[in-house]
Amino acid sequence: MKTSVAHTRDFDATPLDQVEPNKPKSLKSVFILLFMIVLNILNFVDRQLLASFAPAIVKDLGLSDTQFGLLNGIVFVLFYAVMGVAMGALADRYHRPRLIAVGLVLWSALTAASGAARNFVQLGLARMLIGVGESTLTPACMSMTADLFRPEKRGVASGVYYLGIPIGAGASFVVAGILGAKIGWRNTFYLLGIIGVAMSLLLLFMKDPQRGFFDKGVKPVQNDGAKPSIKEIFSSLKNVLKSSPALVLIILACTAIHVPLGNMAFEQLWLVRECGLPQSQAATLFGGLFIISGILGNILGGAGGDAWNKRRPGGRVLFLAWMLLALSPFILAYRFVSPGTTLFYCGMFMLGIYYMMFYGPVFATIQELVPVNIRSTVVAFSLLLFNVIGIGAGVGLSGLLSDLFRARGVAQPLTWVLFVSGLIGVLAVPLFFLAWRYYQRDRDRLKAVVAS
Repeated sequence: MKTSVAHTRDFDATPLDQVEPNKPKSLKSVFILLFMIVLNILNFVDRQLLASFAPAIVKDLGLSDTQFGLLNGIVFVLFYAVMGVAMGALADRYHRPRLIAVGLVLWSALTAASGAARNFVQLGLARMLIGVGESTLTPACMSMTADLFRPEKRGVASGVYYLGIPIGAGASFVVAGILGAKIGWRNTFYLLGIIGVAMSLLLLFMKDPQRGFFDKGVKPVQNDGAKPSIKEIFSSLKNVLKSSPALVLIILACTAIHVPLGNMAFEQLWLVRECGLPQSQAATLFGGLFIISGILGNILGGAGGDAWNKRRPGGRVLFLAWMLLALSPFILAYRFVSPGTTLFYCGMFMLGIYYMMFYGPVFATIQELVPVNIRSTVVAFSLLLFNVIGIGAGVGLSGLLSDLFRARGVAQPLTWVLFVSGLIGVLAVPLFFLAWRYYQRDRDRLKAVVAS
């Protein structure tokens, strides 16, 4: 297999025990992970506020479903995802906590600015720049997680980091239900922006973990040593995508899941318009259940994936394929169950598990299929496809279809839009099964490259 300099330059046969004195302290690693969770919670509270306040914002600014879909979709995710690849490359070269600090200041300031928006264009510009700031977080944090925990614990660690989604997204609905009635949606945006800017100061005192420390047969990369060039990083990205079908299939599977995940932006509109729930009740109900079910999904995905991975190579994605297959009937039937019934609440609960359980297994597996020195870049590239195609195109098209269906007199247009997006998400199941079939071969190929 043809490889670039960047593909091999940081690999060495140095035994792990020769560098054991530099081992990251486990308690310190846990504290860093906890702080990253807090940042991810804030990230998703800020990001999800628009969907959480959907009925109020749509009414206040006079937005159509198409415009609202664009704001939650391509307007945000295009800049978030494209800039994420650049930020991932920077995170593979420079001090990761400080890079996150810069992004946190930017997205928090723009969250506050969103509260001052008076029309679609103003809110759209703020959403674009929020995406640029938030793009620094996950590529750097996922790379740091791999440097803080041993391979057998990375599924749980990645799943724990991604607790930020259910807690943050769910909390945003609860915040909307509580603060919305007291201070309004604009003041809530201002408040969250101030909190984010204040938290960025703590990142200036965090050390950047040593890269590649826990990877067997890999010489840890010194943060102050020679760094791969941007050209070398992207050359390595190209090579690893060409040589690893498992990696490509995992990325495609997650892209499919992100279509229904992105359409969660329409959940409040659906609950209010077509299920008949009051706005505040819809926000607090969905938010509360999503926090609980999302946390359960993340823990189940991370712990279950790690357990299966001990029994068989690539067990994380195999576990994920079976679990998603079992949950798919619930997330599809949920759209047609009578509101207020036990089955309705069960479906809503299963939705959170389905959306959240794949993060830990997926990102832990990605770390095992790519070289140490491009981990942030590969994560960022994956997020590019997840967000631009899965969320950006998916949510934008869903908003357009909802308006078209309504104009043609289709009963419950959002119900059908959300059902179809759920069907697209189910395509992830066969893709994960195929990825497992290729995993061991691709892993062995990477080890051969490392040893050469």
